[in-house]
Amino acid sequence: MADNAKYITLTDANFKSEVLDSDVPVLVDFWAAWCGPCRIIAPVIEEMAAEFGGRAKVAKMDVDHNPQTPMSYGVRSIPTLLFFKDGEVVDQLVGTAPKKVLSERLENLANQPA
Repeated sequence: MADNAKYITLTDANFKSEVLDSDVPVLVDFWAAWCGPCRIIAPVIEEMAAEFGGRAKVAKMDVDHNPQTPMSYGVRSIPTLLFFKDGEVVDQLVGTAPKKVLSERLENLANQPA
């Protein structure tokens, strides 16, 4: 992340280094350009990227351009939000959710000891 204010754009190629090998929790938004609910939640994801800079990563993966990773995690509906800590999925949400819910879940992970 250039200035810790923008989300990370994930690909099948960089998923391991950005998410699985991360030393901070990561929220991954699996989305697609044609998905209405994905567009609704996009501004929330961007705000969270700015708010959690340094303490957690916020990332987005376009499922149409990167089918391998979503398939390996069983993503069947979008948006799907997966919360990773220490390379493992520890929480997930399918569909949209209020920013408060997403922030609380990511905050809890960021505050847990490693």
